[in-house]
Amino acid sequence: MPIRIFIDQGHNPTGSHNAGATGNGLMEQDITYQVGVYLADMLNKDPRFEARLSRPTPTTVLGTTNASSLAERVQMANSWPADYFISIHCNSNPNPAVNGTEIYLYKLGTQAQWLAQRIMDGITQAVGTRNNGIRLNPSLFVLRRTQMTSLLIELGYLTNASDAQKLRDMQYQFAYGIYQGILKYFGFA
Repeated sequence: MPIRIFIDQGHNPTGSHNAGATGNGLMEQDITYQVGVYLADMLNKDPRFEARLSRPTPTTVLGTTNASSLAERVQMANSWPADYFISIHCNSNPNPAVNGTEIYLYKLGTQAQWLAQRIMDGITQAVGTRNNGIRLNPSLFVLRRTQMTSLLIELGYLTNASDAQKLRDMQYQFAYGIYQGILKYFGFA
């Protein structure tokens, strides 16, 4: 039976609630959507995996509020049920110098931390973002309420010129880095 991975592309399309961060002419929800599609394609072409997306189309809107949008993503993963939950996001900061990739977990010393370390290595090797580390954030709803190993990836900072260029031009490479990390985690690479 294939390993089931639920890929949550953070946020909703522009013009709806929970649309996400912006910076350097980029919108978080557009980048997370496309990176998620690339990642799902890679996983679904590999018979060892089965992947599903929270936003199968660029116009998919989840929920009617921020809270119900998050709840719907969690419910989709839990009811499948997925074995792993990966939420993809982009960061922003008032300071344009802040840059790099971060991965958030519910709890340290878990399978999620081991998976996050492999994925962090995959992303930083594939796209060259700075490794800002694996961070604990048990307050994040999607990490707190999912019933499987879950993590939230902040690919990079839309508000940093160098990260923004990578987020615009290297979406396939971000997905490939995540995929390579998943393969390494399972000992497939």
